[in-house]
Amino acid sequence: MTNSPLAAIVLAAGQGTRMKSDLHKVLHPVAGRPMLLHLLASVGELAPARTVVVAGARREQVEAAVAAMDVTVAVQAEQLGTGHAVAQAQAALSGFAGDVLILYGDVPLVGAETMRRMVARLHAADRPAAVVLGFRPADPGAYGRVIAEADGCIARMVEFKDANPAERAETLCNSGLMAVRSADLFALLARVGNDNAAGEYYLPDIVMLAAADGRHSAVIETEAGEVAGVNSRAELAVVEADWQQRRRARAMADGATLLAPETVWFSHDTVLGRDVTVAQNVVFGPGVTIADGVAVHAFSHLEGATVATGASIGPYARLRPGAVMAEGSRVGNFVEMKKATLGPGAKASHLTYLGDADVGADANIGAGTITCNYDGFLKHRTTIGEGAFIGSNSALVAPVTIGAGAIVAAGSVITGDVAPDALALARAKQEARPDWAKRFRDLMRARKDAAKNGSGTKA
Repeated sequence: MTNSPLAAIVLAAGQGTRMKSDLHKVLHPVAGRPMLLHLLASVGELAPARTVVVAGARREQVEAAVAAMDVTVAVQAEQLGTGHAVAQAQAALSGFAGDVLILYGDVPLVGAETMRRMVARLHAADRPAAVVLGFRPADPGAYGRVIAEADGCIARMVEFKDANPAERAETLCNSGLMAVRSADLFALLARVGNDNAAGEYYLPDIVMLAAADGRHSAVIETEAGEVAGVNSRAELAVVEADWQQRRRARAMADGATLLAPETVWFSHDTVLGRDVTVAQNVVFGPGVTIADGVAVHAFSHLEGATVATGASIGPYARLRPGAVMAEGSRVGNFVEMKKATLGPGAKASHLTYLGDADVGADANIGAGTITCNYDGFLKHRTTIGEGAFIGSNSALVAPVTIGAGAIVAAGSVITGDVAPDALALARAKQEARPDWAKRFRDLMRARKDAAKNGSGTKA
């Protein structure tokens, strides 16, 4: 990177009609994070002096999404083309002298390294007036074309609508992303006209305007996946799939085993340690950190959870936000945790709900146990001491504390604290009536036979 200050303009004013959604297009998530925030996170790695998001329809949604960030929202009231959109950021960049990156909120996967390459090319020895990010898609389709020399200097750029057959045969396409010095950007934009097939003000026209002044521009290339845009739900799914594929590859390269990689879904902030094994059909929602040597078994769903070394999860387990599993702990099939801590070596092996709970080291939670944390108005905590044993099908009605080493008998409903090493038994006394079942069956058979005989007589 150069020492020149950097600003970023992110265009997010499109209507997004093909999404058919009440949610602004750039706020649809990829890997659990809105597309716009993916892009702003990458921009943030370059420490820009100013960042401007140009919004239009539903701009209040964009403003809410970036409210906690050092971002200015400019408004494009009319949709008059990309050049017009960039011009709306001029007031927000008043007094700024440096480099400007022009990005798109619906092109979320552009990485910080590519942005650095664009800025570096702007400051190369030949000092181009602008740098365009190009790519070569499998199907160039309706993308604008970049006609460039062997050294990357741009001979001309043309929108597909305005291109002749020879120009349409070119495979190098314009992503729309550019790097331009602020001293040039708005002066060139002021000269852009709309004498074209769409009657719009095109941002790429600044390249040809600079050429008319005797200044060349340059193109650098990136892979098509990095500049994939999202205009529909189908395209959103393609971008999601591409992101997931690259994240899976990175996980395995970093030392995790994915037994069926194509079935594992990551979030944007998932952290996996070394020697982690992830089985089939596992979903990581936002906020998950997995330490070394953890096993995540099939069909488990984790979100907002922290898992320590050597723990085991699932199959069919669900860890919700606030779940913490200590070293060597275990949750098995159909166990759910929420705002709960499972101590070292503790285990809940089957069919259990641990909500708003603290479970001590080496405690054993039997099948069907429920911490009854909600009274209809407020949440309450359950504390289970070290080495306690909770029998199957028990209900612990919070707030309640089970002491260290205590035993709760199976089928108990515990509403009061249990002292350490005590036995808690809270269930109705069993009653047995000899031969009652036989007499009941004989009676019911007789009634059934009588009903059949009576029905036959009527017929």
